Amino acid sequence: MKISLVIPTYNRLDSLKRVLSGLENQVDVALSDFEVVVISDGATDDTNEYLTTITTPLNLVPILQKNGGAAAARNSGINAASGELVLFLDDDVYPTPRLIAEHLQVQSSYTEDVAVLGPMLTPDDFDMAPWVLWEQAMLEKQYTAMREGEWEPTARQFFTGNTSLPRKCLLEQGGFDTQFRRAEDVELAYRLAGAGLKFVYHEKAVGYHYAHRSFASWLDIPYAYGKNDVIFALQKGQGWLLTTIWREFPQRNLGIRTLVRLCLNRPSLSQIFTNGLLQIAQKAKQI
Repeated sequence: MKISLVIPTYNRLDSLKRVLSGLENQVDVALSDFEVVVISDGATDDTNEYLTTITTPLNLVPILQKNGGAAAARNSGINAASGELVLFLDDDVYPTPRLIAEHLQVQSSYTEDVAVLGPMLTPDDFDMAPWVLWEQAMLEKQYTAMREGEWEPTARQFFTGNTSLPRKCLLEQGGFDTQFRRAEDVELAYRLAGAGLKFVYHEKAVGYHYAHRSFASWLDIPYAYGKNDVIFALQKGQGWLLTTIWREFPQRNLGIRTLVRLCLNRPSLSQIFTNGLLQIAQKAKQI
């Protein structure tokens, strides 16, 4: 088994079915070369029944467990995997036909251990909320910068929606830290980078991101990432993070910098601006 796909899922059965159908239609890679480890992380819909009754040509390895979060689910997948490589794929990232072949091709072209970062692009056939579209646009700016050589790929672009690396590297680092429900992927990536792992961006290993988030859920993400950055810096030996954030803040959009300065430590004013921005986003979508 060359590569094991590890897919955590929670109450997204329709999306999961779409992802598995894409994996059934992979080209230039034999079914015997990969397995698909799907971890149902305490799903309460029909996911468990589906995974245990599905008829598929895939080498499917279903794991059913109590809800423990994405980090715990991925750790279960890593432990169950039999491939030399692990390819993390999210349950809302649809694989293009050569996604696995592209990851294998790049992995085999390096003599040292690498993490291959594939893009998660915006699909044309999906109606995204405005805030998710913005998030996708910011993500694709990073892909453009890496593709054009403006940025070197680093641990900060280690998004487990579409990333492959040797399983032994994951085991050596003890997998994901389950105390984190957000940014657990980059925290692991910082440890991997510290151990010497190289990060490579490969634009042909494409997945399409069928992302769906409520506005409230979307707002929670940057707060959690910011909080975890402080924890990583003060408790996880990543002191460089705070210095980097301080250096990068002046490069942010002027409007964003102004809003941050206005709203910092002013929760009432922050709520007013948040409500206003939500209304603007909703109206813009209707136009």
